[in-house]
Amino acid sequence: MLRAVREACRFCLQRRNLRRTLRIALVVGVVLTLINQGGVITAGHATTATWVRCGLNFVVPFLVSNAGLLSGRS
Repeated sequence: MLRAVREACRFCLQRRNLRRTLRIALVVGVVLTLINQGGVITAGHATTATWVRCGLNFVVPFLVSNAGLLSGRS
């Protein structure tokens, strides 16, 4: 199990794969942040919780794109 996780991480961290997944996370993260938190941020009412949510808007698509990358590998 641990070996499989290490192998999956090694595959996802390859330069070509990481480039792709980071781009996806960046684009989707910006769009989600604008949709979900844009009004709060532009109104000047952003709290720590708002910024945590914004961060998750980037983490989730990164994880999902890596899951897709791994599923296509099988």
